[in-house]
Amino acid sequence: MLFKKMLRDIRKHKTQFLSIFLMAFLGVFVFAGVGGESVGLEVNSENFYNDTNLADGWIYSANLNDKFLDDVYCLGPTNQMERQLVVDSVADFSNDPEITLHFVENNTISKFYLVDGKPLNISDGDGVWLDKSFADAKDLKVGDNITFEFNGFEIEKEIKGIGYSPEYVYHASKSSVIPDFSKLGFAYLSYKAFPTDIVPYNVLNVKFDGTPETFNDLLSDKLDGDYNSFVERSEHSSVNQFSEEMDQHKMMSGIFPVVFILIAMLILLTTMTRIIAHQRTQIGILKACGFKDSSIMFHYVSYGFWLVLVGSVLGLIIGPMTLPQLFYPSMSSTYILPSWEPAWSMDFVYVAAAMIILSVLVSYYAVKSIFNENPADTIRPKVPKVSSSGFVERFAFWKHLSFNARWNYRDAKRNKFRALMTIVGVIGCTALLISAFGMYDGMNDLKEWEFNQINHYDSKLVIDDEASLSEIDDVADEVNGDKVMESAIEIEQGSVKKSGSLLVLNHTDLITPTDYNWNKIKIADDEISISQKMADMLGVGVGDTVKWHIMGSDKWIKTKIDKIHADPTSQGFIMSSDKLDDLDLNYTPTSIVTAEHVDKNYSAVKTANSLKDMTSSWDELTEAMWLLIYILIFFASLLAVVVLYNLGLLSFTEIEREIATLKVLGFKTGSLRRLLLTQNLWFTAIGFLLGIPIGYYILKIMWESSGDSFYILPSITITNLVLTALITFALSILVNLMFSRKIKNLDMVESLKGVE
Repeated sequence: MLFKKMLRDIRKHKTQFLSIFLMAFLGVFVFAGVGGESVGLEVNSENFYNDTNLADGWIYSANLNDKFLDDVYCLGPTNQMERQLVVDSVADFSNDPEITLHFVENNTISKFYLVDGKPLNISDGDGVWLDKSFADAKDLKVGDNITFEFNGFEIEKEIKGIGYSPEYVYHASKSSVIPDFSKLGFAYLSYKAFPTDIVPYNVLNVKFDGTPETFNDLLSDKLDGDYNSFVERSEHSSVNQFSEEMDQHKMMSGIFPVVFILIAMLILLTTMTRIIAHQRTQIGILKACGFKDSSIMFHYVSYGFWLVLVGSVLGLIIGPMTLPQLFYPSMSSTYILPSWEPAWSMDFVYVAAAMIILSVLVSYYAVKSIFNENPADTIRPKVPKVSSSGFVERFAFWKHLSFNARWNYRDAKRNKFRALMTIVGVIGCTALLISAFGMYDGMNDLKEWEFNQINHYDSKLVIDDEASLSEIDDVADEVNGDKVMESAIEIEQGSVKKSGSLLVLNHTDLITPTDYNWNKIKIADDEISISQKMADMLGVGVGDTVKWHIMGSDKWIKTKIDKIHADPTSQGFIMSSDKLDDLDLNYTPTSIVTAEHVDKNYSAVKTANSLKDMTSSWDELTEAMWLLIYILIFFASLLAVVVLYNLGLLSFTEIEREIATLKVLGFKTGSLRRLLLTQNLWFTAIGFLLGIPIGYYILKIMWESSGDSFYILPSITITNLVLTALITFALSILVNLMFSRKIKNLDMVESLKGVE
């Protein structure tokens, strides 16, 4: 019988209970959906790394002889090693694609992952195992021949296998942030495939016990000067880029549960409080008829329990089945994994269970007070709250306020809980909208900053590694361009070590360093500038000294920081070619930038990219991030609709008797509508103002999770505030108008006789 009563009550108050169901469903749906995608990325990548025995670190040295290997093994933590020769080559195709060749000794660490063909055979000097993405782009298959040119050698090999490598989950050329698999790839070969008997190994893959920091310290202490650099797994370009991508998705999935659970519980609490208040007489009759308090308690607690349970279970099922499929197409165009499958985590169940438990506790809190009353008192309607004069009402200005303002103030004071719930609901909506639009603005600002404020060239010509200085000068003169040098570096300050980039500018105005306000800054020929984010990560400032070296070189340099610049995508140093010479380092131009559009081929130029192409590549790389932003905006707007509609309904229902009293006293419908609208706007304005700093805090957390490479300052623009205010206030007014229409049809007799 009580179950039937529950179904009738739910049907009667379907809007409020539908809101509770939607909040529970959406909270778990988004958390499990985006979480299923991010956990899937983590599980798939971890399985891939484990299956291929990805190295814990890479030691770069031109002297990987037997003695060096013995010294590395004797460090203690080392338990596995493998030498490789890694060289850049050009494949024999019309567009001269860049193929990174790996000549391996035994293929036991960072192994080639076979998809088609025969397993990599160390004894086979005639075969090559090729990158599947490149093979697909060039329509190559097992059995075809391919020719590579490198360091004056030309070798032709038969494709024996096609597959992936754990070192190339993310693989982009120096000239583009997005992979173009028709222009780059990798290949694995046996050491016997090298053209000479002596293989000049330059990379030592290592597996070790303990932490990378401990291993690096031992390596520095025991073998300092015998190697160029050491890169731990987390700093590897592919691993690091993919890890940063996963962190962004994890952060996004973590925002939703908190807000949606909070809103769902607030709606449940207000709904159950209202139902209990309206059903006092029914509860009293049930008590008088012999129903135990525990039975009645269980009956009302089950309202929220069943709705939240069904919503949570549906969210757990549907979320991981649907949302990951929205992200994977864009992700798979940038990152390469053998498997793209969503994965489950017990965190999804924990969040759903927490929501269900909270629904029981909230429902219990809403109904527990009435069970302290005996049946005779419960049958009678609850005595209306008496509003006494407060602190504000003693001031002289109180008498000069309009009736509208005074009535709404007293009503809010008398119904503090309802007012608080409305304000908190608006805070949640505002915070999500502020952060969503803030991310939208931030991504656009980042693109504008990088490709318009810093870079002013039209074309960037990437210089061929074998080009002579005279050839480079000839090309620069012909295209009226400026030579620049870009290189990967490693910076160390105390116990902190970070990978970054070095940009050497040769008196060009086509690349202009800026501060974080986008203002152009001048870096003198004798100065070194460090990026703001790199300075923050290292904990240094102007005047401090840091130690650094160019990747591939064992020459460490100590330099003083003269200035700090800000860059949204590149963190490291900027200096002039004169300063580089003063540091006794060779100035080797790696590209030429020009304001002209260049589509001519030069023997000294590996590839030419226009700024337009680079912005298109950037758009592709950030496609998954944009999708996350759009999802956040959609669900924030949906949350605003659900919350404001539900709270508007509750507010109107709770003051129904007061409105009927005012109508009896002669107030016109228009005046009462303004009365309700005023209160609604008050609460919306307070919630909006309080939601702004919370939205800023969420935005700050989101940008801080974007990784070491990106530097984005959280900011809230006027446009953001206006859009958020328009959505929030428009929905608030719309909801108010929907319910204020009921004033005209209000049954005053029924409303007023309810407390006789």
